[in-house]
Amino acid sequence: MKFYCVLLLCLCAAYLPAQQQQWQKLNTEPYPGKQDDICFVSPQLGWYVNGYGRIYRTRDGGQSWEKQLEQKGTFFRCVAFLDSLRGFAGTVGTDYFPNVTDTIPLYRTLDGGKTWAPVAYQGPYVKGLCAIDIVKEQFINHGNIDYKYHIYAVGRVGSPAMMMVSHDDGKTFTSSDLNAAASMLFDVKMFNTKEGIACAASNADIAESNALILHTKDGGKTWNKVFQSSRPFETTWKVSFPSRKVGYVTIQSYNPDPNVKQQRVAKTTDGGLSWQELNLVEDPQAREFGIGFLDELHGYVGTMSTGFETKDGGQTWSKVDLGRACNKIRIYQEKSQTYGYAIGVNVFKLQKSPE
Repeated sequence: MKFYCVLLLCLCAAYLPAQQQQWQKLNTEPYPGKQDDICFVSPQLGWYVNGYGRIYRTRDGGQSWEKQLEQKGTFFRCVAFLDSLRGFAGTVGTDYFPNVTDTIPLYRTLDGGKTWAPVAYQGPYVKGLCAIDIVKEQFINHGNIDYKYHIYAVGRVGSPAMMMVSHDDGKTFTSSDLNAAASMLFDVKMFNTKEGIACAASNADIAESNALILHTKDGGKTWNKVFQSSRPFETTWKVSFPSRKVGYVTIQSYNPDPNVKQQRVAKTTDGGLSWQELNLVEDPQAREFGIGFLDELHGYVGTMSTGFETKDGGQTWSKVDLGRACNKIRIYQEKSQTYGYAIGVNVFKLQKSPE
């Protein structure tokens, strides 16, 4: 009898559906509000930043974190690393959040975050930054395959709309004024050194603002509008492209009318040239922040109240625990391995259970 019971259990287990990815909350230092960015260069090695001027590093996949920097008066908004040593942290700048005095928009480390120094740049003054994207370009260097890194940073919330670019691994930067194209910039995704997408807003006055998506074909020198919502009190926020053709952008609504409940995301299937709006949820408390997709159909959105998951390309959504105000969701795919991290009030790790 015992043999048959064991056999039955084995047969049942063999026909159970494969387990799905799950988000696990990690132990981190408490923070009272939304933390903005997190990045990893391997499944084990990563960093996150917050508005207390703090930078944390993990070397064990988020199980433990060490505080590398605490700089009073600095509000770190974004972070990106080229490798285990070279990284950049952007600040939101002054005149937006209280007690922020740091006017330096970008810092650089060359030793894995142990020390940080301001980044010099040529061009107009950059008030603050909200996002950094990196393009890794392969080239032939004296008969060997090598790589160079192009760094693109944009900001900021509350205006003005500015951009910083480096084409030499972050050794030198130039800045440019994009206020002719948008009033605020929140995120950037470059497909290569020439073509990319920026998340923006049409007006610095939120009551007059529409959600805006821009497209560039010349490396950010000029930008063209490819999407603009028709409703006031709206901005875009973050972008995710799981493939070259399919991408998603979160749309934020700040409409004070409690009867305005519908939250939406924008989706493209032609590489960002055109966009359609998809409904997320009817909930005025679910203001959207971060977004990240595993593939063209399966992805996540963070909102002020909770997280949402779709498995059908945004047609339907269900609640998932990503904590409150999940601002950045980063999905990494390296060879056959997929992993992810998300940050808001808390830090989460995407765990893929064995098949």
